[in-house]
Amino acid sequence: MPPEPRTPAHVPGSGPRSVDRALEILDAVADAAGPVAARALARQLGCSLSTVYHLLGPLTARGHVVRTPGGGYAPGPRAAALHRSFQRHVGYAPGVAEALGRLRRACGAEAYFTAYRDGHITVVDSTAPVANTAHPFTPGPDPRAHATAHGKVLLSGLGRAARRRYLTDHGMARFTPRTITDTDRFEAEMCRIRAAGGLALSVGEADPAYTCLAVRLPGPADGTALHALSVSFPTADLAHRRSALRDALRAAAAGFPTLPEQ
Repeated sequence: MPPEPRTPAHVPGSGPRSVDRALEILDAVADAAGPVAARALARQLGCSLSTVYHLLGPLTARGHVVRTPGGGYAPGPRAAALHRSFQRHVGYAPGVAEALGRLRRACGAEAYFTAYRDGHITVVDSTAPVANTAHPFTPGPDPRAHATAHGKVLLSGLGRAARRRYLTDHGMARFTPRTITDTDRFEAEMCRIRAAGGLALSVGEADPAYTCLAVRLPGPADGTALHALSVSFPTADLAHRRSALRDALRAAAAGFPTLPEQ
């Protein structure tokens, strides 16, 4: 089993203020639908325009953001290098993107590759179009892991102490009336997932309009990382698609690329 994480989730505002402000700028630029003007960043972060420009200088110089011809700021080329480095860290193997595409074509549902490592659950890659910013499950840290099938199947692979630590660090917020927020009920759900051979279902728990189905993938022998393969689809389709999607997911997992030892 993966070791219990030693450090809690970062709390915004707990580090040096200038560092926090710079990271807030990066987050704001990354989350925006397009280039963001410095004035808009200042308004969003509640700080002075001079502070924003002061921090944009080194961020631009290091390639984390770029200034566009229209004067706004967008993610810079350094983001691509950081993304590749992170993929290596969580065990992203050659062929994963192609395997996700095959699963998408086989079942007609968006497919995802998710990882647990170092006390965090992250959607590493998906078939959802990059331009579809409204999609509920996008690559990046997953703040709703206790309410998604991929998050639950990964948490079921942890020891109980590590799982409790994760839930304490990240919380169990209620996103819909179906979200499990009671730890005893959640432990019962973990038992059901393990009894089902590492297959998890989340029906409208993170988003009422979506259901997701996930299976845990074989992982490194040392257990430092866990991985999951999942699909999402409209909750209204559950009754007539569940069996076909489960079979497609199982078949895709059986033929999934071998993930590297960490």
